[in-house]
Amino acid sequence: MGSSAMESGGGDSGLLNYTVLVPYNDTIPTGGDSLTQNLNIHYQSGDIAWMLAATALVLFMVPGVGFFYSGLARRKSALSLIWLTMMAVGVTSFQWFFWGYSLAFSHSAGTFIGDLTNIGFRHVLAAPSVGSERIPDLLFAVYQGMFASITVALAVGAVAERGRMLPCVVFMFIWSTIIYDAIACWTWNPAGWVSQMGGLDFAGGTPVHISSGSAALAYSLMLGKRRGHGTHELNFRPHNVTQIILGTVFLWVGWFGFNAGSALSANIRAVVAAVNTNLAAAVGGVTWCLLDYRLERKWSAVGFCSGVVAGLVAITPGSGFVPPWAAVIFGAVAGSSCNYATKLKFYLGIDDALDIFAVHGIGGCVGNILTGFFAADYIAHLDGHTTIPGGGVTGHWIQLAYQIADSVSGFAYSFGGTCIILFFINLMPGLGLRASEEAEVIGMDDAEIGEFAYDFVEFTRDVVNGGDILDDESKYSADRDSPTPNEKAFSSTVGDDPHRSR
Repeated sequence: MGSSAMESGGGDSGLLNYTVLVPYNDTIPTGGDSLTQNLNIHYQSGDIAWMLAATALVLFMVPGVGFFYSGLARRKSALSLIWLTMMAVGVTSFQWFFWGYSLAFSHSAGTFIGDLTNIGFRHVLAAPSVGSERIPDLLFAVYQGMFASITVALAVGAVAERGRMLPCVVFMFIWSTIIYDAIACWTWNPAGWVSQMGGLDFAGGTPVHISSGSAALAYSLMLGKRRGHGTHELNFRPHNVTQIILGTVFLWVGWFGFNAGSALSANIRAVVAAVNTNLAAAVGGVTWCLLDYRLERKWSAVGFCSGVVAGLVAITPGSGFVPPWAAVIFGAVAGSSCNYATKLKFYLGIDDALDIFAVHGIGGCVGNILTGFFAADYIAHLDGHTTIPGGGVTGHWIQLAYQIADSVSGFAYSFGGTCIILFFINLMPGLGLRASEEAEVIGMDDAEIGEFAYDFVEFTRDVVNGGDILDDESKYSADRDSPTPNEKAFSSTVGDDPHRSR
C-alpha cells in the first residue's frame, strides 16, 4: 500500500505505520494541488513501478521491428528500415503529446474520437486515467504513447526498397492522427463504440495489428511493385538472418510489457497475460517452422522467427482474457494461418515486401476471433474489478459477432483511410511517394540517407564505380549511368517471399 516504517523493533503488523491508499474524489482535472496535497496517496507504488517498466519494454520493441524488417530486406536498403522505425518514435511521440493522446483518451471523448481537451498534455497529470483508476493520467499517457509509436513503426515497413523517406514521415503524423487515434479511442476509451458494444481487445488486436497490417497493404498498393517484381531480380533471401533473430528477441522480450502491461497494474491478470504471451509465441514459432520443413526439409530460422511474431500478434487481444491452455491454440492457429497468408499478396497482386499484412493484419484478425471464442470471465476478473460475460466457450456466442465487427471495421477504416491519405500526399509538390528507378537500383540507404548499414556496401559501390567519386560529394547525386549495370541480384529458389513460406 505504499511506503511503511516500523514504529518499534517488533514484528507485530499492528505496529506498522502504513500510508493509507485514499480513493480519489477530487474534481480538479490535474488530480489536485501538489503544493498542498500528496497526490501519491491515490496510487500503489508497485503499480507505478511496473507500468514505468512496461513502458520501457514497449519502447524496446521498436528497434526490434527495425532489425527484423532490415534483416528481411536487401542490404542496400537495410539502414533505411531501421531509420524509419526509429523516426516513427520521434514523430509519433510528438504527435501524441501535441494532440494524439487527447484525441484517443480524453475524458470527454465521443464514440468515435476524442476532443482537444488535453492538447499538449494539458491537465494530464495525477488524476486517475481513462484506462484504469490504478494509475494516473500522465503514466497512462506515456505508456499508450509507446503503443502509438510501435503501430506506426509496423506500418511504415511497407515502403521497403522503393519508398521515399520524407513523404513517409509526413504520413506518420497524419496517419497516427486520423487512423490510429480514432481506432484507439473507439476500442479502449470507455466512451468508444467498440467498448460500449462489448468488444474485447486487451492489448491491441485492432488498434495496433489490424490497423498497421491493413495500412501496410494499402501503402504497398499505392507505392506499386518494386522494380523487377516477378522476375529473377527479386529472387533473394533475407540478407541478414542474425539480425532477424535479434529483432525477434527484442520483440519477444518487449511484448511482456506490451501485453502484461495492459493490465495497467501489478496484479495476477498481468501474470496470466505474460504466461499467455510466452506460450503463444513459442507455439507459433514451432508451428511455422514445422510447416516450412514439411515443404523444404530445412529448419528455417526465418520461419521460426516469423511464427513467433505471428503468435505474439494473435495473443495480443486475448492475453488478459483467455486461460493459458487457450494460448497454445492461439499460437498454433496463428502460426499456420499467417504462414499460408503470405500467399495472399500474389493473389492480390500487391507487393507487400515484408509480409506485414500476412503477419499483423491476418494475425490480428485471428487473435480477435479466437478471443471471442475463448474469453473467460474468471481470467478477466483476476485484476479484481473487470467483469465480462465471457466468450463462446461460456455460451456467450454474440461475442464472436462483436469481435468480427471490430476487426472488419478496423481493417476497412485503416485500409481505406490510408489509401486516401497517401493519394493526397502524393499530389503535394516534393512529396511523391515513390523513389526514382535509379534510387531504387542504388538502394534507399544511398539515395535517401547517405549512410549504410555495412561499410563494405559503400566500399564495394566505390570500387564498382571506379573510385572516382570524391569523398565530399554525394554518392547518389554524382553523375553516372542509370541503372548501374553492376547491380547484383541475390538468387535462390525461394521466389519473392522473404519468409520463404509456400
